[in-house]
Amino acid sequence: MENKELKENKIENKYGIEYTKVGDYYMPNLVLEKEKIMLNKYGRMRLKFLKENKKAEYTIMFMNGTLNKHLKEIQETAQGRIDITIEQLKKQNNLTEEMKNKDQLYWVSMMNNFRNTSEEIILKELIYV
Repeated sequence: MENKELKENKIENKYGIEYTKVGDYYMPNLVLEKEKIMLNKYGRMRLKFLKENKKAEYTIMFMNGTLNKHLKEIQETAQGRIDITIEQLKKQNNLTEEMKNKDQLYWVSMMNNFRNTSEEIILKELIYV
């Protein structure tokens, strides 16, 4: 390693890596950039699944800096597919807004049923793969 441009604490080499002098040694300043994204339920579930069951895949994505992009994509896809699935189930079962006014308890129970059904599908096809 050539140290042509010595500075008091940092040096630059031909690769553009900065170093800090610690005692008699120069240590590289290697820091992973933290990108803050807000994870919803599905993003957190995917992250937990990757950490616990797909450690190699998780580590590779983390080191390449693609983990946050992957989690964001999963959560957007999951939420979109759940919304579409719920609308399809409402149409198949003829559940309308009028029914909401007539029999609220039935309407709420059916909507909860549709949400649970669509979440099961998403978990099986998208999150736990």
